[in-house]
Amino acid sequence: MRTLLAAVAALALAGTAPAADLAKGTPEVKSVSALAFGPNGILFVADPLGTNVFAIDTGDTAAAAGGKGDVNVVKLDEKIAAMLGTTPANVAVKDVRTNPASGNVYLAVARTGPGGGSLVLKLTRDGKLAEFPLKDVPFAVAKVEGANDKTKDTAITSMAFVEGKLVIAGLSNEEFVSTLRMIPYPFKEVAKGTSVEIFHGNHGKLETKAPIQTFTPFKVGAADYLLAAYTCTPLVRIPVSDLKPGEKVKGTTIAELGNQNKPLDMIVYTKDKQEYLLIANNKRGVMKMPTDGIGSAASIDKRVGGTAGPKYETIKELTGVLHLDRLDAERALILVQADDKSLSLKSIPLP
Repeated sequence: MRTLLAAVAALALAGTAPAADLAKGTPEVKSVSALAFGPNGILFVADPLGTNVFAIDTGDTAAAAGGKGDVNVVKLDEKIAAMLGTTPANVAVKDVRTNPASGNVYLAVARTGPGGGSLVLKLTRDGKLAEFPLKDVPFAVAKVEGANDKTKDTAITSMAFVEGKLVIAGLSNEEFVSTLRMIPYPFKEVAKGTSVEIFHGNHGKLETKAPIQTFTPFKVGAADYLLAAYTCTPLVRIPVSDLKPGEKVKGTTIAELGNQNKPLDMIVYTKDKQEYLLIANNKRGVMKMPTDGIGSAASIDKRVGGTAGPKYETIKELTGVLHLDRLDAERALILVQADDKSLSLKSIPLP
């Protein structure tokens, strides 16, 4: 098994992105909840208030300025606030993603309080932080019909590029609220989403309204799967082949990772020839789980107390992690909130 992020990186270097299918202009981005990268520096931007997803050609495909050095930005919120003419209390970093084509880092930022607004920032590897202007850029837009925009960020919670398609998680206005959508890239048409049902072991019942908080692509042999994490905290395996427009699918709950907890971000990586799943949580720290057996793990279909499923360890050194991504094959990128609520962005060796 291997993470699909490596495949995305390979595509990014292969020079096959269909940039000709994008039209130059200014996308009307009303909000930003999630980011994802496709091939050749194509940045996907989720706009839950507009119920749109934008594909934007960043043109950022050259090796990052500053080489492959570490990332270390302390008091990131203060730097962003200074750029926006506001205070750190009015800055929210919604997502952080590494561009596999260049190694540069992109941030989805919302300005709360007076003025409001959302923007995308770019951090080059030589430490320069600046707004990535969403003006006169090659872009395409996909209207996510039926997305529940009344729930704001939960309309689109997480995205990933999987084998030529953008997978979008969020809530919809359908009877089965929790939804996964697959949109072929370049955007030609947007089919209806697939409604997702899961069994929540801690609650002891089937659920269709809980949103997927975060997910990551995952291989079981040659087959594509998603590993999805829900609040309180079921870990669910979903075959990509089951994501058919307008249909309903039941995910396989393979683990319960503890209640009163919200998963925030997750990645799959390989270290010392062993593959691992890394999950950041708001109450239960950062969990590291070997992926051996995840593909064949039995379904949890009865009420459980506490935790169940594959074993994991908590990385005690990692606290306050809000977002994580792979920076490269050896390092992770983490956004950390300190006890004083300040934000820092840094790279660490993959644990």
